[in-house]
Amino acid sequence: MKKSVAIIGTVGVPANYGGFETLAEHLIENIGNEYDLHVYCSGKKYPKSGRKETFKKAKLHYVPLDANGIQSIPYDTWSILHALFYADVLLILGVSGAWLLPFVKIFTGKKIIISIDGIEWKRNKWNMFAKWYLFWAEGLAVKYSHIDISDNEAIQDYTAQRYGTLSRIIEYGADHTIPSNGTVMRSEYPFMAHPYAFKVCRIEPENNVHIVLKAFSEMPEYRLVMVGNWDNSEYGRNLKENYSEYPNITILDPIYDQQRLDLIRSNAVLYVHGHSAGGTNPSLVEAMYLGLPIVTFGVSYNRVTTENKALYFRTEKELKQIIQNTKLSDIQKLGETMGKIARRRYTWSLIANKYYGLVQEALQARKKPSVVSASEELSYDKLLDLGLSHIKYTEGFYSQR
Repeated sequence: MKKSVAIIGTVGVPANYGGFETLAEHLIENIGNEYDLHVYCSGKKYPKSGRKETFKKAKLHYVPLDANGIQSIPYDTWSILHALFYADVLLILGVSGAWLLPFVKIFTGKKIIISIDGIEWKRNKWNMFAKWYLFWAEGLAVKYSHIDISDNEAIQDYTAQRYGTLSRIIEYGADHTIPSNGTVMRSEYPFMAHPYAFKVCRIEPENNVHIVLKAFSEMPEYRLVMVGNWDNSEYGRNLKENYSEYPNITILDPIYDQQRLDLIRSNAVLYVHGHSAGGTNPSLVEAMYLGLPIVTFGVSYNRVTTENKALYFRTEKELKQIIQNTKLSDIQKLGETMGKIARRRYTWSLIANKYYGLVQEALQARKKPSVVSASEELSYDKLLDLGLSHIKYTEGFYSQR
């Protein structure tokens, strides 16, 4: 009899909203035959008229709450409690419902795998109460899970240093992206007639949208196309108003159609990634898989994701210098390098196989592995000698951006 796995913490499937949703969909496709998969979906995003009981090989459960924001706490709590009635393993994406995990682990026989989803409490979008809760919940998630997942080596270092546990690294896949010429749709996007840089993200301060826009506004000879949810915040609305009039800057509202997004991305000259919080970002690995040259904000997890082979900036001045001074031949070589990294590391078959192995391990786990005793015996210099050079770039986790 197949073991049941509940996937908790996503908006739902079919995937239309973000990285966790895409992950859930590809887990269904790749390991749906091995496990009895269940996915929790937000009833706010999937109207009753269009809801399905199943998606491919998974059973769907709808919770009448939003999966994000403050409602993510009761949303995940509801999902966890419901999953206790049937699931052998709870695969929880995010820490919102982590307050419940001590009770689950102590009083039930359920196995818990949790992805802490970056250093969520560091994000500037949260108020102080939310940051405090997320910090507290992160500690509970790591302590009371049987296995915790980091999507980036730099975050694995963070959890090892802070909690003394051995987090498992599983990134994201990107091979669902497809290079496109899209001659039919090109007429809708006249900017594609000229070379342009591209960026897609949630419009939040921690993604340094203001830095990127300011830099390109001062370089009229270089074009930028940026896609995001501008109308969701005052920050986004102000930026949209201030920069829409620049002839070299094209601002587009969110694009959820994969084919259209791939068309715009794959025809860009380079990809600008401004994220300064989180872990392995889906939009970054997708751009890498398309073979785009990457210019990214120079924090630890971006360096790890790109194996320290991209171009890095921290300020408007640095970004401008990179754009203006990098040779076209070097840009093209960089795109080839990024594509090779992505094809080696960021494919869904590889990612899904790692999750399959973790579920098997969780079902047999009795004690969570610790790195405290081993790490205490090694000095910082010794760790560098062993090749763990990425620990040099962990400063991004200890300073507020």
